[in-house]
Amino acid sequence: MKSALRGVIGVALVAFAAQGVHASDGCAASCAAEAQPKDIVSTAVAAGSFNTLAAALKAGGLVDALKGEGPFTVFAPTDAAFEKLPPGTVEELLKPENKQKLVKILTYHVVPGKVLAADVVKLSKAKTLEGSEVRITVKDGKVKVDNANVVKTDIHASNGVIHVIDKVILPQ
Repeated sequence: MKSALRGVIGVALVAFAAQGVHASDGCAASCAAEAQPKDIVSTAVAAGSFNTLAAALKAGGLVDALKGEGPFTVFAPTDAAFEKLPPGTVEELLKPENKQKLVKILTYHVVPGKVLAADVVKLSKAKTLEGSEVRITVKDGKVKVDNANVVKTDIHASNGVIHVIDKVILPQ
């Protein structure tokens, strides 16, 4: 029985090889789907350092929008960036009565389109979804968006790109 089974498996492998298919290709479609980048929100949540941003997006009702088609470029403040705000600021912004102000701040961190780091450094400003522009400066090889340092770039998502910043930026 074992030798018959080995023979069948051997014949199947020879047949696959003759067709140019490898035994390891059995997961090609499913593995490729798993390897595809997640949307911006899922990518940020999976990173583990954007919990405050994720909570703010939820409170602002922006999760579905940033899971949408895009493309978007998000200048994403880390949890540590939110901690730099005055005490109580985040808690105050997360209250339902402050949703409009929260949305204004969050959409100020989002630029329509997929703007990779190589393109960001060529810009002096970029219009945000909030409607106003962020200032972009490059000095000594370091990029700033308004007063925030870009600390990590080009985190790819299925619907755009994330650039990590070390401060929460605020519209004027």
